[in-house]
Amino acid sequence: MADSAEVTTPSQTVGPFYALPDGLLWPDGPEVVPAGAPGAVVVRGTVLDGNGDPVPDAVIEIWHADERGRFSHPADPRGEPASFQGFGRCGTDPEGGFWFRTVKPGPLPTPDGRTEAPHLNVTVLARGMLNRLITRAYFPDEAAANEADPVLSEVSPQRRGTLVAVAEPDGVRFDIRLQGDAETVFFEL
Repeated sequence: MADSAEVTTPSQTVGPFYALPDGLLWPDGPEVVPAGAPGAVVVRGTVLDGNGDPVPDAVIEIWHADERGRFSHPADPRGEPASFQGFGRCGTDPEGGFWFRTVKPGPLPTPDGRTEAPHLNVTVLARGMLNRLITRAYFPDEAAANEADPVLSEVSPQRRGTLVAVAEPDGVRFDIRLQGDAETVFFEL
């Protein structure tokens, strides 16, 4: 018999008993900016599995630049810090719904001199997944910027729609489909 240090065990999904750990969510996690903040927008969505059923126990995280395109990070070389934290976390409700109150980010310069369209970086953690999924949510009122975005332009035209949110009166809707024909595009980082 092999030494136990040499035995590889197969990977498995998190199983049927997955539950969000205590402390992973906090009460104001979806509120990247407070109610009434200038330029505040609400991002709503639903997480759906491969059958189109809601996922009631997912965690969604967003992170993004501020309205000037600056990150709240010491490595951002563009000067003064961003005007807000730029990070939110929300668990889905029993119908798979999530929401965030934030600001629409500004465009981002790339190292090669191009510009990324305003977007939210989105992480999904859910039952049955060993690794997080990463995607982006682009804004529907940025058609020209979206067309020129160096990341979005690499996605096939038939799939780009899964990365562009839909306008709503107070913000946008960004549904996340984990599998299936209309699966959201996810990125490997």
